[in-house]
Amino acid sequence: MATVTEHPAESFRPSQLVYDTRYRSMTIQVVAFILIMAGLLWLANNTVQNLAALGKDFDFGFLSTRAGYDINQRLIDYSNDSTHGRAALVGILNTLLVAVVGCILATIFGLFAGVLRLSNNWIVSRLMGIYVEMFRNIPTLVWILIVFAIMTEAMPAPRAFRGDDPAAAMSLFNSVAITNRGVYVPAPVFGAGSLVLVAVFAASILGVIFFRRYAKARQEATGAQLPVLWVSLGLLIVLPLLFYVILGRPITLDYPMLQGFNFQGGIHMRNSFIALTLALALYTGAFVAENVRGGILAISRGQTEAAFSLGLQPGRTMHLVILPQALQVIIPPLISQYLNLTKNSSLALAVGYMDVRSTLGGITINQTGRELEGMLLLGLFYLITSLLISGALNVYNNSVKLKER
Repeated sequence: MATVTEHPAESFRPSQLVYDTRYRSMTIQVVAFILIMAGLLWLANNTVQNLAALGKDFDFGFLSTRAGYDINQRLIDYSNDSTHGRAALVGILNTLLVAVVGCILATIFGLFAGVLRLSNNWIVSRLMGIYVEMFRNIPTLVWILIVFAIMTEAMPAPRAFRGDDPAAAMSLFNSVAITNRGVYVPAPVFGAGSLVLVAVFAASILGVIFFRRYAKARQEATGAQLPVLWVSLGLLIVLPLLFYVILGRPITLDYPMLQGFNFQGGIHMRNSFIALTLALALYTGAFVAENVRGGILAISRGQTEAAFSLGLQPGRTMHLVILPQALQVIIPPLISQYLNLTKNSSLALAVGYMDVRSTLGGITINQTGRELEGMLLLGLFYLITSLLISGALNVYNNSVKLKER
């Protein structure tokens, strides 16, 4: 009869932290973490001592003091009697506005340019090639200044809109005025029942999302295709319009009107905002176009030929076969382009747009003398924003990842 001999459990020895591969990597990480933290503590202590030698302290109390300066474009209420903290918040919102609008426009420009650059039409593909090479080989600041110069020098003054034919002065549908002082568009005025209409529109968007998922799942299960486009348009347009009429038109428009030497009413989009956002979108869109083109070319041509052999049209082949696979190649570098656009918005000072770099990182620091605190807060804002953008796109990347059956 065979007997089984149990070996005694090996006792832990401190030498294993160095010589045993099971513990060595952990030891290296712990030592590196301790050294890094010690270095940061030394830097912090050295900074505090140097500030004390200069008669300064480390304090964020300046955020609650009066700012004393105006901000020309703002999304929330602000006056020169507001605090520096309020001014910083206005700058943060202005930066986020440029980042969000710029990323959306850059995605649209890049997607169309990247797809059209692969077109069989020689003229179209060469035009898109010129766009890509021209924009990505000239510095961003130059494009910002060029667009700003066009907006301020080539556009008509508000007085040009006087007369019987304002459309001759670049008025769009007698509602949008493009001038050398900015673009004036109608502003929505929310009345009674507007919240219900907004809720209906939000529900329509959710309905479109759920219907598209249902249609996709049904197509994968049975092969039957549902009219996704027409149902989506009906939910997004017909349903809100129906409630708009039923509720008695709760949302109206406040049109800009020429009074005196300038327009009053509506929404005033300043030239600085338009120049900064459009230039960043066009510049970043050129890089996005190359990402899109590279992602599409990374897919084997056999995928396209197989789709054509099944009778799929080129548009549906691109939508259903090529792009879902190309997204795995497109999204990782796309994250970097979004981050670059957000950080490049700090060039707003060149055209007088008051972003967070101009408020918190500029005027506030100059007035309070709190250089270290201001720059730390500015860096923290860009760090958090970049991490949020990167995290959101990584989540989206995982959601569109192809899943093997």
